[in-house]
Amino acid sequence: MTEFELKFQVDAAHQTAVEAAVARGRSHRAHLRARYYDTADGALAAQRIVLRVRKEDGAWIQTAKAPGRSLVERLEHNAELPPAPASATPLPLLGRHEGTPVGERIAEALRQAGHDPAETIELVPLYGTDVWRTTREMRSGDALVELAFDVGSVRAGDKTQPLRELEIELKHGSPSSLLELAGRWSARYGLWLDTVSKSQRGERLARGATHGAPVKASPPRLKTGASGPELFRAVLDSCLAQILPNASEVAAGSPDPEHVHQLRVGIRRLRTALREMASFAPAIDPAWEPVLAETFGRLGRQRDRDHVVGGLQPRLLAHGAPPVDLGAGSAAIQPAEEVVRDRAFQSVLMRLIAASLPAPDGGAAESGSGPGSARKAVRDRLSRLHRQVLKDGQRFERLEPEQQHRVRKRLKRLRYLGEFVAPLFGRRAAERFLAQLEPAQDALGEHNDAAIAMAAFRAHAAHDGAAWFAVGWLAANQPASAKLCRQALVRLADLRPFWKD
Repeated sequence: MTEFELKFQVDAAHQTAVEAAVARGRSHRAHLRARYYDTADGALAAQRIVLRVRKEDGAWIQTAKAPGRSLVERLEHNAELPPAPASATPLPLLGRHEGTPVGERIAEALRQAGHDPAETIELVPLYGTDVWRTTREMRSGDALVELAFDVGSVRAGDKTQPLRELEIELKHGSPSSLLELAGRWSARYGLWLDTVSKSQRGERLARGATHGAPVKASPPRLKTGASGPELFRAVLDSCLAQILPNASEVAAGSPDPEHVHQLRVGIRRLRTALREMASFAPAIDPAWEPVLAETFGRLGRQRDRDHVVGGLQPRLLAHGAPPVDLGAGSAAIQPAEEVVRDRAFQSVLMRLIAASLPAPDGGAAESGSGPGSARKAVRDRLSRLHRQVLKDGQRFERLEPEQQHRVRKRLKRLRYLGEFVAPLFGRRAAERFLAQLEPAQDALGEHNDAAIAMAAFRAHAAHDGAAWFAVGWLAANQPASAKLCRQALVRLADLRPFWKD
């Protein structure tokens, strides 16, 4: 079976209210103890397969889960185990999942690790969870959903980590109805989406890690003859696959700036898709863009400050600049976790998940967007962006700073849109073209960073005259920097656009 589920973290201030809300009506409270297993060489975890044995209302259930089509869908199979002594935990057997989609994934994972699925394979316990779960079923639109609020801990050896999370699972009906309900609960109780499962928390705890690795962009899974709406959904899935896990880590307080960077890259890619695919993606809501733009900007303020303080100031000091404390007198930067937990951003994330779902009628609502329709529309958008970049590149030094920044944004959109649609035109040709954009991207990025730094020092100079040295030094270097940008952009005219082959 396929499980469609959203999971949210609940802060301590809302724990009592959420627990009371779930406990209304015909609810049920149970004590759940689970242990998670894998082969000694981690064959299941390598393929993101989870094997669990859990005691539920006195009965032991063995469960296997594997990745589904998206971050909110998973393959799942449950098998009830024979009774066991009160003090014992029954051992799992992989054969209990044979003949199911999850069982096929398990067999393939074993083969990739060099095991014979037909043989009995020893499994080892890795970590466990101990939670009190309050559950309630309720209707939302045409859907029946189950709310499950868990409070407890995950344990690995002598290490423990608290758990406080709400899961909303679709029992039957449309996922869009579940998402509408989830949006209401998120807004009411300040919940935020979390893609980190209990098994992932246990695995991290066992190896002494607090957060997962930053997730970089991956290409969309796209058919050659995709229609416009199919292309948009594939691109949206790709963007969400980068945004959601990084947002989860940032919301959890990750100190790694790479999580914030990759989240911003994901948002920038998404905003490109919303802008460049609007003509053939009717599911796009114009209300998403202002929230995404605001979130992107708020997350970028810390990055800009770090660049000036950590990257640029040492160079300025080496050229004789007086020390300047940019933190003095400036507005405080909002912590990244607060930015990501913001209700408006969380609401947009859920609406984007809803937009990524296939049409409920199997595609009838998408008539008029036949196979290959996306190809022409995208070719026109790529050509337009390309012409604009080349035209502005020839006169880059004469452009105002705001216009220069617009050239950089267009170049990024050209790159992201090219990455999105590469399978439609030939991935190798597209990759060769896009790789040759990098020198221009680097030059424009450095030029833009200097412009941001100059604005920051100019603003600071209002109460600290020492900042004028930095303003003057940066201004003196801007013409040479702009010339390098123009030269890099002019060279792009020699490239053959891959979409014209």
